[in-house]
Amino acid sequence: MFTKRNLQRLKLIVFDLDGTLLSDDNSIGDETRELVNELKSFGVKFSFATGRLHSAIIGHAETLGLNNPLISLDGSLIKNYPSGEVIFESGIPLRHMKKAVKYADNLLLKFALCHGDAIYYTELNSSIPDMLDKFGATYVEINDLDCYLDNTLEFVVASEMRESVRAFHKRMMFPYMLGISTSFYKSHRRGDLYYVEARKSGTDKGTGLKRLSKHLKIQIDETAVMGDWYNDRELFKTGALSIAVQNAVNEIKYHSNYITKRTNNEDAAAEFLKMVLEAKKQ
Repeated sequence: MFTKRNLQRLKLIVFDLDGTLLSDDNSIGDETRELVNELKSFGVKFSFATGRLHSAIIGHAETLGLNNPLISLDGSLIKNYPSGEVIFESGIPLRHMKKAVKYADNLLLKFALCHGDAIYYTELNSSIPDMLDKFGATYVEINDLDCYLDNTLEFVVASEMRESVRAFHKRMMFPYMLGISTSFYKSHRRGDLYYVEARKSGTDKGTGLKRLSKHLKIQIDETAVMGDWYNDRELFKTGALSIAVQNAVNEIKYHSNYITKRTNNEDAAAEFLKMVLEAKKQ
C-alpha cells in the first residue's frame, strides 16, 4: 500500500543502480543528490542493491556520501562503505565451480568468475569484458583457473546461442546440482546476448535486503526499494515499499506499489524522494 503514512515511516531506501538511480550516462541526478542529503537529516539511510561488483559502486556511494553496507552481485556480497567491513559473503562451493566450468566448456560458452572486486577470465574467454553487463567492473585475464575457482561469488556465462545458454541453465539446477541459485536472462543493453548467473542458493537481492535490514535493525515495512529490471523481482517481493521507474519492465511494474512518471534519464529517483521528503515534513 502506498500512503503518506508509509512514506513517513521510511527509515531505509535501497536503490537499484543501472536503469534506476543512474541515467544511461552512469550519473546520479543533481536533484536526487540534494534530496538524499535533506532526507539524511530526517534519519533516513540509503543503500544500493545491484548486480555490479562492490568495487564498481563505491564511486556512487561517495557521490551520495553514504555510510552504510551496500548489496552487490545481486546479494552475494554485503560490504560496508567506506570501512570495507564484510557483513555477508556467499561463495559458490568449489565442487560446483568445477562442474560449472566443465558444462560451460562443453557447450562452448564464454564464462567468467566474479569475485568481490574483480572479474576473472581466461584467454579463451577474452571477449568477456565486451559481453557482460557488469558496468564499472575491473576485468583481469588469468592463466590458471584453479587458483581462482575458490571464493567465487558468482559464475557467469554469456553467448548469442540462446539454447546453449538455456541448456547450461538446466544443468545448474536440480537434479544435476544442489545448493545453486541461477537466473537466465537477456542482456539489458545487447539484445543478441543471453546470460546465466549462478550463485549459492539463498543469495539474491531480496535476501540481501532482508540481511541488510536486520543488520541495521530496520523493519522491512520501514524500507523502500526502487528498481527496473528482472533481477529486481525478489527485491520487490520482500514486503518493502516497491517503486518502479517508468522505464521498468512490465513484471517489475506489476509488483510495484508505485510507478514513477519519470524515467531513469529524467531522475526518476528524485520524483520519489521528493514525495518522501514532503511526507516527512508534515
